[in-house]
Amino acid sequence: MKYRRLDKEELQELEQEFIRFLAANTVTADDWQKLKKEQPEKAEDLIDVFSDVVFEKTLSKIQYLQHRSTKDLKVFRCGEEKIELLGMRIAGDTQLDFTKNQSPQEMIALIQKEPNAKIQLYQAEKNYKGERNRELFEMLENGCLIDNENIFKMLESLKQ
Repeated sequence: MKYRRLDKEELQELEQEFIRFLAANTVTADDWQKLKKEQPEKAEDLIDVFSDVVFEKTLSKIQYLQHRSTKDLKVFRCGEEKIELLGMRIAGDTQLDFTKNQSPQEMIALIQKEPNAKIQLYQAEKNYKGERNRELFEMLENGCLIDNENIFKMLESLKQ
């Protein structure tokens, strides 16, 4: 396996896609039931292959990831060859909490209302060490979430 097996809940959410996957591999519903009973290791192998297909498709579409902690927000732009990081750290006596799901506009409004907050913007970029999708998968497994461009653009505007 390249990534990991989808868990039971994930497989249930992707049931129709799994059925199409089985059909594309000429496995009928009856064949599947028989395979699970008589050759469970082959059934498990099919689930592993399907899991890799799902992850590969999902990872190849990712453009942005984010990671939040209470006082630190990191957003990654995931290009084909390199990954760019824009981050914002808050220090000082403040009630700001990046773990609350707020829009970029709400974040800016809250920051402006916090006179004691010290904002530190930072950035970095690097080429992928290995395969792009594998690195993105590891980031997701370590707490990153798939994002859109909005927060990245907000941080870009703040650094100018």
